[in-house]
Parts: sequence; C-alpha cells; structure tokens
Amino acid sequence: MQSELDKLVGALGVFYARETHLLEKDLGERTLTHRLAVHLESQFGGWDVDCDYNRLGERRLRLPKGSIVSTDDDIGKSIYPDIVVHRRTVPENLLAVEVRKATNHQPLEHDRHKLRALTDPHLWFAYRIGVLLVLGRKNVIASEVYIGGVIDQPLSGWLAGRLGDAGLAAG
Repeated sequence: MQSELDKLVGALGVFYARETHLLEKDLGERTLTHRLAVHLESQFGGWDVDCDYNRLGERRLRLPKGSIVSTDDDIGKSIYPDIVVHRRTVPENLLAVEVRKATNHQPLEHDRHKLRALTDPHLWFAYRIGVLLVLGRKNVIASEVYIGGVIDQPLSGWLAGRLGDAGLAAG
C-alpha cells in the first residue's frame, strides 16, 4: 500500500510544481482533479486513471439504499469518485481519491462517507485504497487513507509524513 501512496505523493509533487496557475486562480475542483489525474497516469503504468468514473464493467457504482447520503433512485445513490486508478476491462479497483479545495466549506463527511463505501470490502466494487486530499494553494492541507471501509490511522500518518518529507504538507 505504501508504494501506491508513494506514487500519489510523486504525482502531487509534479502537480504542485506544474499547476501553480490553476491553484493561484482558485479554479474549480474538477479542473484540479483532472490535472492531478493526468499526473497520476504517469505514476501508474498499466492502469487506467479516470475522473468521475462510476462503472465497473457495465455495472454502475451505487451506494446501498438507506445510506446516509440520500438516494436518488430505487437501487441506491450513484457514486462518482473524483479520481480512480483501476482497470476498465477487468474488474480491478486499486485507488479512489476524493479531492477538496481548502476553500470548500462544505462538511467533509460526504467525502468521508464516499471513501468508506468505496473501500468497503463487503461491496462488490471495493477499491483497495481510498485517499481524501484537501488541497491548499501551496500544499496539501490534510489527508486521510481508507482501507477496508475505515480510516487507517497508521497509513494516514505515514502519508502525512511522506507529504511533509516531500515539502507538500502544510505547516
């Protein structure tokens, strides 16, 4: 898991080095997630990297009906992860990343709920790793790692340390 997170740190390093204009102009989260996904592609050779991808094969990713996020259909709430590292043609989901700008004042709970669901081993589309990133203009303000449907405190601390070592963490 640490090798995948190291690749994420590498992509964030390139992102912060090359995308300063986007961050300084306070452009939208979708613009930022697209550019981060571009940099993730170079780190994850042999994997597909997509934004807002809600499928595994022909099936849609949906949260179970009755989850804390309101459902909009009879089956459950469609879920669109910000960035995924996966294989489109073979059901294999590696990494789901939820990105927030530090200026977003909506509660983090929606993104946390998505990552708990996306990594829940009891759901058919589980990703091995989920990461929540809060991006500031100059560095990552906060990060969390999710494994098996829960936040993984040791890996979250490890990722925070790696981001700090790379000069990508706040304070």
